[in-house]
Parts: sequence; C-alpha cells; structure tokens
Amino acid sequence: MSRATNGPATRQRRNRVLKRAKGFRQGRRNLYKMASATTLRADAFAFSGRQQKKRHFRSLWITRLTAAVRQHGLRYSVFIHGVQKAGIKLNRKELSELAIHDPTVFAAICTKAKAAVA
Repeated sequence: MSRATNGPATRQRRNRVLKRAKGFRQGRRNLYKMASATTLRADAFAFSGRQQKKRHFRSLWITRLTAAVRQHGLRYSVFIHGVQKAGIKLNRKELSELAIHDPTVFAAICTKAKAAVA
C-alpha cells in the first residue's frame, strides 16, 4: 500500500506562509523555515506597533495641548485638572483638535478650567 503524505494540505500550509512573506528579501521570501520564522517576528512587531501607535498619538495630543495652554497662561497639568473639575467631558484628542481648528472655543474652555481650579 502506498504511503499517504497529506501533500495538498502541507503544500497549502507552506504556500500560505510563503505568500505572507512576499516582499521579504532573499531566503526570507523563498525558504519555508526562514519565512515562517520571519513572519512570526513580523507579527510580533506589528502587534507591538499597534500598541506604540496609541502611546505616540496620546503624547502628540499632550504636546499640542501643552503648547496651546501656555498661550493662555496655564500649565498642562493644571489645565487638565481644571477641565475635569469643570465637568468638561472632552478627551485629549478632542481638546487638541479644538486648540488647532477652533481657538475661540478652546479659549473659553481654558477660562472655565482656570475658574474651576482657582
């Protein structure tokens, strides 16, 4: 009796990995063992990159807010504390967008925050 190797499933599994390794350089694209290790590593970098993206954007918003709040004579920490005390339910992203695109509304928020702290 002939030996069953389950060839089609093995080939599909290998082709799936090699297809994901498309665009890699040299053996990382052609050799199954190297391609599978490289794609695992790429997945780890992709996951950590998605987490870092959130951190980077939050720090960008904070930097923008710091610059905008200084023009109104406040520090960032005092401003955030005042916003929370005043009951303004805007997050850092929305506040930084307001600071860029609608400075008059942001100035009103700054005065409310200053009044809430003082």
